[in-house]
Amino acid sequence: MGKDKGFRKYLGLTFLIGFGFFTMGLMDPLYDTYVPKFLQKYISSFSLIGLVMTLDNVLQLFLIPIVAAWSDKTRTKIGRRMPFIIVMLPLAALFFGLIPDSAGVSLVALILVIFMLNIFKTSVRGPIVALMPDTIPGEYRSEANGVINTMGGLGTILGTLVLARLMDVKMVLPVIGQTQGKLAFPVASLFVVLAVITLVLFVREKEHPEVTEEEQKEPLLKSLTSIFRHEDKSAVYILISIFLWFMAHEGVKPYLGLYARDALKASEGSMALPQGIAGVAYALFAIPMGALAHKIGRKKLIKISLIALASITGLFFLVSLFGPGITAIKNSAFLVFLALMFIYGIFWGSVITNSFPMLWQLSTFGNIGIYTGVYYLFSQSASILAPPITGLIIDITKRVFKPSLEYLYSGIFLFAALCMLSAFFVMSKVKRGEALDKPIE
Repeated sequence: MGKDKGFRKYLGLTFLIGFGFFTMGLMDPLYDTYVPKFLQKYISSFSLIGLVMTLDNVLQLFLIPIVAAWSDKTRTKIGRRMPFIIVMLPLAALFFGLIPDSAGVSLVALILVIFMLNIFKTSVRGPIVALMPDTIPGEYRSEANGVINTMGGLGTILGTLVLARLMDVKMVLPVIGQTQGKLAFPVASLFVVLAVITLVLFVREKEHPEVTEEEQKEPLLKSLTSIFRHEDKSAVYILISIFLWFMAHEGVKPYLGLYARDALKASEGSMALPQGIAGVAYALFAIPMGALAHKIGRKKLIKISLIALASITGLFFLVSLFGPGITAIKNSAFLVFLALMFIYGIFWGSVITNSFPMLWQLSTFGNIGIYTGVYYLFSQSASILAPPITGLIIDITKRVFKPSLEYLYSGIFLFAALCMLSAFFVMSKVKRGEALDKPIE
């Protein structure tokens, strides 16, 4: 009870820090939903579209650790992280707002704007993530992590359930011009700028005793080798599972909006609804799922969640394959899909909420950063590989079977179901990672 009271004095500050995560939750789903649509104007190959959509994930492999390390060594009057946030986040907002207009110019212009956006949006992610542990004492970071992830979820809800509806608005505005098909992006950019102003005005970075200059940082290759050579393979199995479930999730995500539009007849303003509904479920159930893991165990809850995710994506496959021929499903297909996405969001949030702590449990204070980096190595590697693979599946389906749009995306859901099921079997081999387990020495 004392700990809970102690965190209350940091609650307001944590909420304000969460505005950094709010910007990512706001921009990422809109980007994932509508950029494939803009690319489709110039590129007919789904595998090529998937390749472009992996650009941000490729950059994350390199820019997140580099810029985060750079900010570690930065010393200014406003702190270590804030200079990067003040410069890079508004620039990311600028290029984000330019995406629809660049799509109307040429493919080269669109690719250039996407590249510049991802340079700044990816670079600032490291300082944003590091701002919370820099500012909040270590004993309260679990509670703080729940708050800032909720802020990210609120950004997703705003972007997908509110701003995305602006894509259907038809009017002519000064500077913007015709709004249909693009208004959500400049409006989202304004929210990002407001979030930066909030951070600058109300968040002051502090140095804490636990942040020391003497912390050792092993090379990633060396730490990877030590993890894989250790007698206890729990960390290895967790990492492989992470790779597999991110292959499933990231393989479907870039095409979710196109599936909603082409197969379920959703409007442009409704293309982001599936991600939005999943985001609502994540925001509502992430904290309860974390609490449930303490009662029944992290591994058990993750395995239950993976079975649920495999079942749901398998159901997506069956509905996309047979649903168009069933009148009852066809007439309410989009509503059924949204309901299933809500359930999907609950169990996906459960996996994400509990897998990181499970991996951290195997680390020591001295190498927790290494384990964090390895987590991102495996998750981002899957994010890079999956979209081109699922895009290729769509291309093969299109060329070999020549299906109508209702059936075109069926294969990617089967791919996701198989990856989730594989992750379940790999997680079954994990022996450690619960709250009371000791680190791997």
